[in-house]
Amino acid sequence: MADTDSFLHLARPLGPAVVGAQPTTAPLNVVIQPSAIFSILDHSLRRNADQERVIGTLLGTRSEDGTEVEIRNCFAVGHTETQDQVEVDMEYQKQMLALHLRANPREVLIGWYATSSELNTFSALIQNFYGSQGDGTWPHPAVHLTISTDPGQDIEARTYISAPVGVTAERAADSAAFIPVPNEIRYGDAEKSGLELISGAKDREDRTTGVLTDIESLERAIEEVLAMLERVSNYVNSVLDEESPPSSALGQFLMNALALAPKVDASDVERDFNNHIQDVLVISYLANTIRTQIDLSNRLATAALTTGPADGLGGNAEGGQRGGRDQRKGRGQQNRERE
Repeated sequence: MADTDSFLHLARPLGPAVVGAQPTTAPLNVVIQPSAIFSILDHSLRRNADQERVIGTLLGTRSEDGTEVEIRNCFAVGHTETQDQVEVDMEYQKQMLALHLRANPREVLIGWYATSSELNTFSALIQNFYGSQGDGTWPHPAVHLTISTDPGQDIEARTYISAPVGVTAERAADSAAFIPVPNEIRYGDAEKSGLELISGAKDREDRTTGVLTDIESLERAIEEVLAMLERVSNYVNSVLDEESPPSSALGQFLMNALALAPKVDASDVERDFNNHIQDVLVISYLANTIRTQIDLSNRLATAALTTGPADGLGGNAEGGQRGGRDQRKGRGQQNRERE
């Protein structure tokens, strides 16, 4: 098709199932972790100059009912592709998969990825291999992830599953109907901070950025909150002035969000914040004092072990010997005087 956004939707099942086995339904949602996308992009950057796309294996977790899969990891698989044929190193893929599953027993085979949005006969061959029985994802459908890596354009991720088509078994081996399924890139707070730090380097010529301190991170977070509050305030004012159409869904969302905020005066917040700062300073002072006391005690103990008590005892002994000699001399003189 000329339009890449046009798809052919077919009802399942499309092909004959194996006798005595029933495949599960397709996943309703695919969750992608940012670490997997970074690995795919790194693989794409390291490809050969004559290679249009690279492929690899996707791994992750699958829900009990199979309606949601999460792509957590991936590894590259070598392949050569021409206009007439495609060769994939399947032995390497099997060995790497076995090693990875041994190191991460909670993860399973999900499917495969490619750095091209084109779906052709070679894609169907690889898809049928990953979705086959034995070493594949059967009875679950294999997920095919495409990542666009065109320079200067946004990264676009698409996910597909396949259904078998073909009038004969020979034609069904290299044919498949790719059905798009929804996907989302999900990340936590820690990953969000890392992504924001990495995105800060896109505007620099050297593509480098420094790590922010705690104070700088707090300042940036406060600035972002203030910017969001200003956007919401401008929207509410525009709705009140009848400049923008109202939205009941957005109004309900704002009301629910504001209902979570505690009703506290600004003076109370400032007082509690100052008290917290004072408590932190007192704890820091006590910790430094204890550290200094421990250091001083260690130095005194080391000094006692280094000098030792023998020097002091030796001095007293010498003094005692000298005193004894002087006393003897004094007694001798007294005896002479008596005589």
